[in-house]
Amino acid sequence: MMHSIFWTGRVLSRAIRNGLSNLSSAAELNVSKKKHPYLVSVVCGFPKDIANGRSHKGQFGDDAWFSTTFNNADVIGVADGVGGWRAYGIDPGEFSSYLMKTCERLVRMGHFKLSEPGDLLAKSYYELLEHKKPILGSSTACVMILDRNESIMRAANIGDSGYMVVRGNRIVHRSHEQQHYFNTPYQLSLPPPGHDRNVLSDRPESAETAEFKVESGDVILVATDGVFDNVPVTVLVAEMRRAQGMDNDSQKLQAVANSIAWMARNLSFDGCYMSPFAKSARQNGIDAIGGKPDDITVLLAIVAL
Repeated sequence: MMHSIFWTGRVLSRAIRNGLSNLSSAAELNVSKKKHPYLVSVVCGFPKDIANGRSHKGQFGDDAWFSTTFNNADVIGVADGVGGWRAYGIDPGEFSSYLMKTCERLVRMGHFKLSEPGDLLAKSYYELLEHKKPILGSSTACVMILDRNESIMRAANIGDSGYMVVRGNRIVHRSHEQQHYFNTPYQLSLPPPGHDRNVLSDRPESAETAEFKVESGDVILVATDGVFDNVPVTVLVAEMRRAQGMDNDSQKLQAVANSIAWMARNLSFDGCYMSPFAKSARQNGIDAIGGKPDDITVLLAIVAL
């Protein structure tokens, strides 16, 4: 037993060490010489199966993310592949990864509208549907576009991934979960032939959209439900407040992102913890306690001038 525990610890420690090292090198530092706002963004995450799951730039397990720029725009996004497809022999991470990689490519090519993050998400989804080799599965997604010239952030969110914006001591903007019923979020889907009637599939036009002004110092968290289901909002706000004033220090910003991701990871496997997910389950008549083991993706950004 002692040997088993020691081996697991070694694997976990190595995975975390390598993961954080890779993440630090993958942190996106978006710098503009203009006196317009821009995003300094970093990322951290863990696959649910930390020993065997994917953990590299753009993906943590079945979660996917991107951060890129084009002219006067900064664009960030996350997606969460629906794990239930694994029971059908389908890799849930392929759908979410393709969705985010396509969004990133479209932005870098300039094939998007500053005012319509939902359109960017839709273009990526419809391109996925037309892929020669079908990429089956489902995913939630959240995309945000900062228009530097106008100091305006626009967001599109479908499902239970999402974002929060903290200014000073409080949340000034946040997304809201879209659920068909408990633990069944809205999702973009491409089911196998013959399964259309049995699979939830929402149109990208169903995404919740928002538009708001941003200010220098605003801290923005974009994350998958592995974060929001396990870390209370009050704790997230406290962590995000620590990031204020770190627009010129990406390493310290990275440390805050690492802290949030590691906290979500630990709490997700705490069987005695009354998590936000467990509280929601109880509100829906399900006697539950403990965290919700899941892939974790934290994309943390600060608005700088």
